[in-house]
Amino acid sequence: MTMHRLLARQIRQSTDEAGQVDMARLAELVSTAYEESDGDRRRTDRAIKLMIEELEQTHKRAEQDLSRAREFLDSIIENIPIAVFAKDAKDSRYILLNRAGEEYYGMPREAMLGRTPQQIFPEDIARVVNEQDRRVVDSGTPMLLEGHVLEVGVKGHDRVVNSRKLLVRDNGGAPQYLVGVIEDVTERITNEARISHLAHHDALTDLPNRSAFNAELDQRLGRAQEASTSFAVLSLDLDRFKDVNDVFGHPVGDMMMRAAAERLVAEADGAFVARIGGDEFMILMPDDIRREDVLSLAERLVEAIGKELEVDDYLSQVGLSVGIAVYPGDGVDAAALLANADSALYRAKREGRGRVCFFETGMDRELRDRRLLQHDLRHALEQSEFQVYFQPQARMDGEIIGFEALLRWNHPVRGFVPPDQFIPLAEESGLIIEIGDWVLRETCRQAASWPRPLQVAVNLSPVQFQTGDLERSIHQILLETGLAPTRLEVEITEGVLIGDFTRALNLLRRLKALGIHIAMDDFGTGYSSLSYLQSFPFDKIKIDRSFILNLEATPQSAEIVRAVLSLAHALHIPVVAEGVETEAQRAFLQREACEVMQGYLIGRPEPIERYADLIGINVERRRYA
Repeated sequence: MTMHRLLARQIRQSTDEAGQVDMARLAELVSTAYEESDGDRRRTDRAIKLMIEELEQTHKRAEQDLSRAREFLDSIIENIPIAVFAKDAKDSRYILLNRAGEEYYGMPREAMLGRTPQQIFPEDIARVVNEQDRRVVDSGTPMLLEGHVLEVGVKGHDRVVNSRKLLVRDNGGAPQYLVGVIEDVTERITNEARISHLAHHDALTDLPNRSAFNAELDQRLGRAQEASTSFAVLSLDLDRFKDVNDVFGHPVGDMMMRAAAERLVAEADGAFVARIGGDEFMILMPDDIRREDVLSLAERLVEAIGKELEVDDYLSQVGLSVGIAVYPGDGVDAAALLANADSALYRAKREGRGRVCFFETGMDRELRDRRLLQHDLRHALEQSEFQVYFQPQARMDGEIIGFEALLRWNHPVRGFVPPDQFIPLAEESGLIIEIGDWVLRETCRQAASWPRPLQVAVNLSPVQFQTGDLERSIHQILLETGLAPTRLEVEITEGVLIGDFTRALNLLRRLKALGIHIAMDDFGTGYSSLSYLQSFPFDKIKIDRSFILNLEATPQSAEIVRAVLSLAHALHIPVVAEGVETEAQRAFLQREACEVMQGYLIGRPEPIERYADLIGINVERRRYA
């Protein structure tokens, strides 16, 4: 290795990380170079020149590295998403501010750098800032503030910040800089508050939701237990609100729900009102309120909701049912109070809606029994507990022309459960869709095997019309069982047509196009049956049994039956009279030219095996005598 290269390497080794050269070491190297050149100055000068060039390159690289490091650090500080500043520790004069700091303070850095807080901020704010700075400088301890509200900020309004200031000393230990960071958490705290509000409030009405109600109830129970006070829990349910959604649609239903909620809050006298889902509300009454005051408030609520609701030119009249449970007599914990309030509500709705009921002993047992029945209903199909019974229909001379299929539930413990107990439960839970398909399929399967091609009638629930694909289901069942469509008659009540009238009417027309007969059941018990007769060509109408049973007891029933028969004859629609039990009733109907009768006089609902002769298994024909 040549001497100058060796010398250059030694020089590099004597250069520190900052590119600075130890001059004493350099003099020593030059002296060594001269001695090793045997006093040849020219060779020595050349070696020194090369050494200096190498030194300059090393120094230049060091400066470039240092510049890049500074640029990198400046870029990091400039782009940190929180405000960063530095001040002179002596007078709090700003000497550094990043872009986020400009955004936070709402002013360019040129307006702040080189200036003190007094020259930038209002006097009261500058005083607080200076006091904080002095405290950090004097103590040398960092200052941390979380959730601090500052009146300095973007767009001139208060901001919530987390800030930190710390002292930087020089090599001698004297205070040199104050370095601080400010994180603006206003938006985050606002969002957290909004999320918390949404988590505890109903999105539609902005009332407290079930979660908030349960928390409030727990607190109320804790206070009541400590102070030995009482309070009332009200369980509320809007009556007929489903009809609003069905008739006007869900957007209008939502507006009506908000209007109903506003009425409840306005009448609640400051009580805690919550919407817990659907058309259900809960109210917590103040402590130690008298029973008569609770009743008075509940009755005012019923009256307020019972008035017509008008939203965007839509008018609707819903009702309100209220159940009341009182702590501690009706329950000492949340579960018992809520269950008993629900029991009282169930009784109020069952007694005619628009009523107020306090909890009474026995209601809880009744509600539990109802829930158990609903639970058992879910397993009845898979356990083959359902049966189809058939009740014969006959002309007035006794000729059997068909049967009505009637669902029966033979519970393994309870025995036969009355249809008016389990059918409403099936409709509430939606199980009626699956159960109704089974009834249709089983009825058609059995009827298809009868030697005589008698007609068979099946009742359809309004729920079956509102959900699912009823037309496709019936068509598929007819194909599977091989029953001729003309032998099937479906019976509907006007509940099918309430709501989406046009959709229901179109579905009925498609069923009729398949060859299926359509009968209007329970005619005369509704409020708009006449308009339905005008809208759709029914194949039959059935007079409700309540009018037939009272034929001999009240003249009004006889006149109603005559009027129905006269109307039907004018429209050329055959009539079936239900509930015929006596010869006198049959004779009256025959005189008035009623076409078909059904009732115990002809036969009770039985398994079809009991009517084997009527369907042609033993004999071909049977007449009533």
